[in-house]
Amino acid sequence: MTSNRSARPSSPAVPTATYRLQLQPAFPFAAAERAVPHLAGLGVSHLHLSPVLEAVPGSLHGYDVTDHRSVRAELGGEAGLRALAATARAHGLGLVVDLVPNHMAASPRHNHALREVLRHGPDSPYGRWFDIEWDAGDGRVLLPVLPARLPEVRDRLRVEDGVLRLDEQEFPLREGTEGLPLDALLDAQWYRLGWWRLARTELDYRRFFTVSDLIGVRVEDPEVFAGSHAKILELVADGVIEGLRIDHPDGLADPQGYLERLAAATGGRCWTVVEKILTGDETLPDDWPVAGTTGYDALRLVDGVLTDAAGADELASLYREFTGRSADRGGDWEATALRAAYEVVRHDLAAETAALTRAAVRLCAADPALRDHAPWALRTAIEELLVRVPVYRPYRTGAERVLTAEAARGARAAFAVPEEAAAVDTVRGLLLGTLGDSPGHRALRARFAQTSSALRAKSTEDTAFYRYAPLLSANEVGGDPGRPAVAVAEFHAACARLARDWPATGTVLTTHDTKRSADVRAAIAVLAQCPEVWAGLLSETASVPAPDPHLAWTAWQTAFGFGAPDPERIGPAVLKAVREEGLRTSWTEQDPAYERAVADFVAAGPGRVPLRAASEAAFALEPHVRAQADGAALVQLTMPGVPELYQNTEREYRALVDPDNRAPFAPGPDDGRTTLVRAALRLRRERPEVFGPGSTYEPLTAGGPAAAHCLAFARSGEVVTAVTRLSLRLAEAGGWRDTELVLPDGRWADVLDGVREFTGGAASELKLAELFADRPVALLARIPD
Repeated sequence: MTSNRSARPSSPAVPTATYRLQLQPAFPFAAAERAVPHLAGLGVSHLHLSPVLEAVPGSLHGYDVTDHRSVRAELGGEAGLRALAATARAHGLGLVVDLVPNHMAASPRHNHALREVLRHGPDSPYGRWFDIEWDAGDGRVLLPVLPARLPEVRDRLRVEDGVLRLDEQEFPLREGTEGLPLDALLDAQWYRLGWWRLARTELDYRRFFTVSDLIGVRVEDPEVFAGSHAKILELVADGVIEGLRIDHPDGLADPQGYLERLAAATGGRCWTVVEKILTGDETLPDDWPVAGTTGYDALRLVDGVLTDAAGADELASLYREFTGRSADRGGDWEATALRAAYEVVRHDLAAETAALTRAAVRLCAADPALRDHAPWALRTAIEELLVRVPVYRPYRTGAERVLTAEAARGARAAFAVPEEAAAVDTVRGLLLGTLGDSPGHRALRARFAQTSSALRAKSTEDTAFYRYAPLLSANEVGGDPGRPAVAVAEFHAACARLARDWPATGTVLTTHDTKRSADVRAAIAVLAQCPEVWAGLLSETASVPAPDPHLAWTAWQTAFGFGAPDPERIGPAVLKAVREEGLRTSWTEQDPAYERAVADFVAAGPGRVPLRAASEAAFALEPHVRAQADGAALVQLTMPGVPELYQNTEREYRALVDPDNRAPFAPGPDDGRTTLVRAALRLRRERPEVFGPGSTYEPLTAGGPAAAHCLAFARSGEVVTAVTRLSLRLAEAGGWRDTELVLPDGRWADVLDGVREFTGGAASELKLAELFADRPVALLARIPD
């Protein structure tokens, strides 16, 4: 397929590599500034900072923005950020910043814009900022913030200093209402205080996923865009910020329109990537004015090409046998994902589907040709179409490829009466634009798309990934647990496409959002090469009874990947897993007895037993774990795109799901990984033309009995990467034997040891047993003539 991207204007300066730092009060700008010499020495070109604008006090992540007008004081304020930029620049580094356009903290105490809306209503100067459906109820916005029903907490409400208080919460008062009796005062506000459980069904503002304390921002409005981006754009214009990572663009009403406005506002001065999760063979829209994604698609490629497909299938069979789970109850990926989608759309996102239904009812009532659809039928049609969207969301163009005729047929099958099933065709027509294109129609399409992305994220990443667990290394954002392996040919084809269409896209292996760091996933992935070893380890752990077999499988596999017994870190990750799974306990309906049993099990088993050293067979896997991890690291650092290192990953880094992976950055001693990282990053920085825009990617194919175990490619004919695939399977098959690799013409130096040289060309076949004699990976650079 051809691409139109080559016809676009040239991109801004492209980083050679970025390094992500998680800012928080315990690691502010000054701490990042002290780390600059170390990070510059690694060879990256840019520091990537988590959100820097004002956030809820004490926030460990910064995505709960409270004020776009100022840099976060807890981090050191604007002066601290500018000082960090100056120090970074003195060491040859630029800054990339995480930008959060989709949502803000729904905290009137801290969010100045929301506070003004709650004080003055929809006519507030900030009345256009938030996706509030003022006419959904009594003309007031619901704030689901009370710990219990209002009558139960009424006596704790008090008016002080011109605000309404409940414990640590503060709410502004409508002008002239301060002296009213409490009940009259509550009724007179532009908001209605409600029990937090009302959010699921009664919420009348758009939120981030199902997080009601993050309220959606209407950046599609030019006034809102200007007000929420002025400070960031000032920092870009001043050269403080050179790149932007756009958080959750799928939550926006019009991602493309937003990105076009942002590109115009920055004047093309920023390297910009989007946190876009691509599904299956989905590609980033060609007409988005960005450099690419943040890299979850690359993560899936790298992990997948180093995963044993046959062994993964064996593990899936073992998993079904061990857990006793039927296909629709966690034993089959597709069925599990679909069941989770139905649960989320009907339960967690009930308020969102209700809002869509109201919009559809209004449009049908205004069109004589569409009248007399029952609201329940329209809602059912909306739900059935939502669960059948095969990607995160539809966009301006190509919606017919997402809301397909096949999806409509499946949705109609949910209706017992064929005449009522006509609601599916009506809703689909409204969404495709064939039944009208008024502002109301466009608003429905936008909100459907926004809800679709929330549904996909919540049902897949936050539910189904915890219910289906044969090989946990595949259960990562952008991954496909039903197809954890990627064929070598598929990997090469995808890399060639990236080099051609998105050469400046981001690539990652570990992020602040990965459920397991790359090193943890690498250890787990090795189990696909030895399902029998995993089965043996599970049988040895039977002496520690688990509350249920799925939990046993998940917790022990987590512990195996983590590599060291640590109940303080493994315990919270396992507890989060059972709550996200939502079958025996959940975040909102907790089962204390079950959770105590989970904690006791972890303390007695996965948090105490050093599983990777528990048997000779498991201990023997350690060299293969290192080969897996180092292979993934080198491939990510040299494949097409801009590689990002997450904090601490220049060395072995074991981390589990947040908050475990968001601890403050703390430089440690170098190890074997650091040597590899420095070598690759030094090459990228010294020879950007070999890796950046305009570079090429050429697959290299080995020959001989073990050819399938070598993944190799050349970048622009100047650098060769070669790594060992499935090293355990290779050893079991007798090693490399006479397997050879033909290097491109010329002389080649081993960058990792700085000593060895090799000769390329058809007449100089290189024995892989020689190339990989000292380590399972190789990085070669052409020696100039």
